[in-house]
Amino acid sequence: MATTSSKTKSKNKTLSETLNRQVANFSVLHMKLHHFHWYVKGENFFTLHVKFEELYKEAALHLDTIAERMLAQGALPVATLTEILELTTLKEATGDEDAKQMVQSLADDFEMICTELTEGIALAEENEDQPTEDLLVHIRTSLEKHRWMFEAYLGNE
Repeated sequence: MATTSSKTKSKNKTLSETLNRQVANFSVLHMKLHHFHWYVKGENFFTLHVKFEELYKEAALHLDTIAERMLAQGALPVATLTEILELTTLKEATGDEDAKQMVQSLADDFEMICTELTEGIALAEENEDQPTEDLLVHIRTSLEKHRWMFEAYLGNE
């Protein structure tokens, strides 16, 4: 019995680490989207300004939902900028992006997060943690749609 318990603990730690990476990613994404919202310029300003605001609000909801799920499971989400920047797999905005580069950067970020969410979904399934699995599937579904829309905007799809 101790082997099973220790195996479950190890898997849960891995799932917690995976969720924490997403807390970090959504923290960076939230700030990046604010940055793009504030600094987008050009002929698509009105469209992108509104879209980036919609997305930073959604990112904040995903961030909060993942962190609260972790807390409900007894795990501690990262909550300092130092920890966030150590864990994230996303790149911060540079400040030099034009509108097209902003959209491409976000499409790339959504693809990265979706790949990582797929890994988290598999871990949640292994742990028989259906609520976490469902949560991650819901987030991935939304990000896949946004990525597709950005790719279409760029003429890549």
